[in-house]
Amino acid sequence: MKKRNYIVPIVVGLAFALPPALVMARTSTDKLDKPEIGSSTVSHESLFACDRLALDPEARRRHFDELGPALRTLKKGVRELSDGYEFRFPSDPKTIAMVAEWAAGERLCCPFFDIQLRMEREGGPFWLGLTGRKGTKEFIRVDAAAWIKQ
Repeated sequence: MKKRNYIVPIVVGLAFALPPALVMARTSTDKLDKPEIGSSTVSHESLFACDRLALDPEARRRHFDELGPALRTLKKGVRELSDGYEFRFPSDPKTIAMVAEWAAGERLCCPFFDIQLRMEREGGPFWLGLTGRKGTKEFIRVDAAAWIKQ
C-alpha cells in the first residue's frame, strides 16, 4: 500500500481557516510579525484608530451605513464592564446574524477589540461584548457614544 503525504494540503488548508491576525499581523510601521499558531495573543498592538480602508467600499457602506444604524435601533441595553461594554440585543436569528456580520467587519477595521457574541440559555438575551486592553473602554466611550446611549 502506497503511503500518502497529507502535510501540504493540511498546511494550505490551515492558512485559509485561520483568522487573518494569525496568518500575518501588521504594525503601524508595516513590520511583519509571525504570531504562533494557536496563540491567543498577537505580539503587537495596533493603534486605537479605525482602519476604514480595511473594508472594501461596499463592505464599508454596509458596515457603517446599514448594519451599525440598524443595530443601534435594535439595541435593548448596555452594560458597562471594567474593560469595555456589552450591548444586549433580541435573540432572534435575524438579529444574531446581523450582529455577527457587523462583528466580522468590526474585527477588520478595529483589530484592537476583543469581540464576544454571547447567547444566554433558555432563549435569554443575546450580548455583543467589545472589550480589550487598557484604553479600549475610553475609545468606545468617545468613538461609539451613540452605541452607549440608553
